[in-house]
This record gives sequence, C-alpha cells and structure tokens, in this order.
Amino acid sequence: MTGSDPPQVGTNGDVVHETRPSQPNGDSKEPTTLLLALEDPMPEVRFTLAILSLLGIVLMYAMRVCLSIAIVGMVGTEHHHHGEHNASEAVAAEDVCPSPEQTGGKPKETIVGEFTWDETTQGIILVPSSGATCTNIPGGRLAEYFGGKRVFGLGIVLSALFTVLTPSALGRPGAGVVFPAVNSMLATWIPPFERSRFSTIVYSGFPLGTVLSLPVGGWLCSSTFLGGWPSVFYLFGGLGILWGVFWFVLIHDRPEAHPRISAAELAHIQAFAGQTKRAEGVPLPWKDILMSLPFWGLLAGSLGYDYGFYTLLTELPTYLKNIQHFDMSSNGLISALPFLVMWLWGYVWGLLMDRLTKAKVLSIITIRRLSMSVALYGAMISLVIMCFVNCDPVLAVVVLCLSVGLGGSANCGFLCSHQDIAPNFAGTLLGITNAVGAFAGVFAPMITGAITEGNQTLSAWRYVFLITVGIYLVTGSLYVFLISEKPQYWNEPKLCRGKECDNEVKVSLASTVTTPTSPTSPLDPVIC
Repeated sequence: MTGSDPPQVGTNGDVVHETRPSQPNGDSKEPTTLLLALEDPMPEVRFTLAILSLLGIVLMYAMRVCLSIAIVGMVGTEHHHHGEHNASEAVAAEDVCPSPEQTGGKPKETIVGEFTWDETTQGIILVPSSGATCTNIPGGRLAEYFGGKRVFGLGIVLSALFTVLTPSALGRPGAGVVFPAVNSMLATWIPPFERSRFSTIVYSGFPLGTVLSLPVGGWLCSSTFLGGWPSVFYLFGGLGILWGVFWFVLIHDRPEAHPRISAAELAHIQAFAGQTKRAEGVPLPWKDILMSLPFWGLLAGSLGYDYGFYTLLTELPTYLKNIQHFDMSSNGLISALPFLVMWLWGYVWGLLMDRLTKAKVLSIITIRRLSMSVALYGAMISLVIMCFVNCDPVLAVVVLCLSVGLGGSANCGFLCSHQDIAPNFAGTLLGITNAVGAFAGVFAPMITGAITEGNQTLSAWRYVFLITVGIYLVTGSLYVFLISEKPQYWNEPKLCRGKECDNEVKVSLASTVTTPTSPTSPLDPVIC
C-alpha cells in the first residue's frame, strides 16, 4: 500500500475524491461499487468470515431444531392420540382429518415414547431458555468491546457442549450471544452496499440448519442408533465442537488485525470508515435509542418475523403429525421442505437485491422496505390461505413452503437494518431485538400448545395461523413506515457528533491504516 489516503465515500455510494496515483484522471467520479469491485475482485477474507459464520449458525439452529423433531420420539404417540380430542366428546367430522387407518391406507405408526408430556408441557419444553434470552444484550455489548470472534465462537462451542450433555433447551444459554456477536462482526467487516449479499450468506444459516437437521433428526429418531432420539444431540453437538477449532484458528476481530488480508481488500473496507463499526467501544446512549423511531420500526419488524418463524419452526412437526397424519420417518423431511424453500429463496432474493443495489436501480431504503414486505405480508397472505386448506396434505405443504419460504427476503430487510442505523451498536441492537424476539419464541409454542391441547382439530390450528397473521400485519406495517437506512446521530459518541470531530476521526482512522510507520496501533481508540 502507498501512503495516500483511502477513497472517501459519500452516502450515495459515490467516491468524493480519489488520490491514489495509480488511478487515471476522471476515475474519481465512478460509482464506488464499480471502482472498488475492480480493485478488490476477490474478497477472500470476508468470504471466509461469511462461510464460517454461516456454518456456525447452521449448527446452532440444528442444535435448537433437533429438540423439535426429537420430542416426537421422546413423547411418542401411544398415549397421546387416545386423548387428543378429550376436550369434547363430540368433534365434528369435518374438523378432523381422517387418519390412514380410517381411510384404509397404511396404519398410523405407533411410537412408544419415554415421556408422558401433554401439549402444554411440550410447549414449555420447546421454548428458548431464559439464559439464552438474557444473554442477547450482554452478548452484543461484549462483542462491541472485546470483539465478536470470541463471543460468537464461545457461544456456539459452549452450546454444543451442553447439547451433548443434555437435550433440554435449558442447556444452551450461550445461544443468546450468537446473533448479536456475528452482527457486530458484519458491521465491522462489510460496507453498506455489500450488506445484502453477505447478510444473505450468513443468515441463511438458520433455514439451512433447519433443512439439514429435520430430515436427519427424523431418520435418527426412528432408528436404533445410539438409542434413537439421543443420537440427534450427540451428532450436532459434536459437529459444533469441531467447528470451533476452525473458527478460532482462521477468524480475526478486525480487518487491520488480520495477518492474511490483502492490501486491496483492507483499503476497500476502510474506504467506508464512518459507515462501519469503530475499533473502540462506544457507550450506549439508551435514551437516544429509545426515542428513535427507526429503532422502534426495527424492533417491530423483528418481533413479527420472530413470532411467525418460531411458531412454524417449533410446531410444524406437531401439525404435520397430528393434523395431516405424516408418519415419523417422513415428518422430518416434510417439515424441512418449507425451510429449504426459505434458504433457496433467500439466495435468489439476495442476489437480485445485490445486483439492483450495484446498478442503483433501487435505493437501500427501498430494498429494506420491499424485502420486509415480501417476508411479512407474503407470509401473512399464505397463512390466510392455510386456513382453507383443510385435509389436503399436499396443498398444506405447498402453502407452508410459500409462507416460510418468503421469509428468506428478510435477510435483506431487518437483518441489515441494525448495521444501517447504527453500525457501532449493531451487536447491541440485534441483542435487543433478538431478546424481544426470544420472548416471541417463548410465547409462540406456549400459545399454540394452549390452543391445541386436547383439541387437535383444524379449527384450533386456524386460530394459531390467524394470530400469526395479525402479528405479521401490525409489525410489518410499523417497520415499513418507521425504518431508515441512514446512520442515526446517536451512532457516534456524544463528543464526536459534530462535523468537525467526524472529520478528525476519519483522518485518524486513515492515518492508522495508510501510514506504515505510524506509532498508533490500528486497534487503539481514536480520541475525539
């Protein structure tokens, strides 16, 4: 690298000035996305971060989802189905789908379980642990001050250890720090015009983890390998521990501290100083955050998305088993199909949004609003249709695939908004929204269990779907109207909110990167 300043980038993505001697005259007017793409064609370090983050989230969700599928084998069907309509002796025939033995088909598989839990008890067991809920905000703060590498890595490895030791969700308190920590790392490493692409790669881990764990978990639960359902926890917990070895060896907290990053990739990232996370931690302005309308829009969008996602994530195997009468061996595979669609659609949508961003066809705020409209309103319409599916198992699976699959658009929506409105607090903001979303994860299975206990009927599940429809409508509208794509004033420290101080910060950041003989370490705090 030379001693020249990195390119200064405006909020619209254009280079304000370019002083590198290697650039011909007039290149400073080119769009940043084109200029930097030519300078940095292979973002190898960032893709390593994205792929390992993706695999970590895959395993985290596999460890969570394996309980949803294993509980079918843990509880069994022998005692459960004899009393599934005991709330009323007379259940309308049209309100219950006929079982295979009633239609002369293959008799329903009888599973002998080890536990006699009713639907309410199962709902409580399936909720996220209070430890995971309470560690979201501290996880974000720790990542912002001490780096996301250790927080994210330890969160997954410790969860993997506890998964091997106990199948209960209570054994994974480290799960709460995972998303805030990785979001803080994305705010550090990824410029704003690349967030749709990299967020799609990383956050596609939760549908992919579901896709892999449901069929594999269903097959293991129906086998005799290591006792059946316990083998699910041994498999995914062991893989989580193995993943940790690669993470701690290959990943670093900041670009300037990475020993293998190229000069071009480092310059590319640092060209967006001010739109990515600072090296030093910033005190949290609670009052300013709580007075911020974009924050409340972000919180609403996250709450609605999480409630619908957790409702289908934890209860889909139960619905397919009790209402549509899928047997145990096929339940995991069928339950995984909607999340496979979500994973594939997320990549298609993310690629499209990335192209439209680079071509400047759509602004960032339009992409955020459009993505969340597709994710929430599309899922809402699909669940309304779900209320009229009745006893058509094929149509039920198709509509569920549509409802869950459209949620993949959210990778370019609210999951990027934390980094947009406050890159310095991206971890903490996602910790806040994730904590609120975790309460949705607590109440969604409990509400579903309370509605369907002793009442496994079509009408009961319609109530479950319609509650989710209402939540989608309200929260989606709040997000669309309140969200912003611009860094908020409270993103900067109070002493650095003036234009003059911001300029000093940019100069100081540039000097620590572009001057090899600078006595100041790139990791030292910038004094305003």
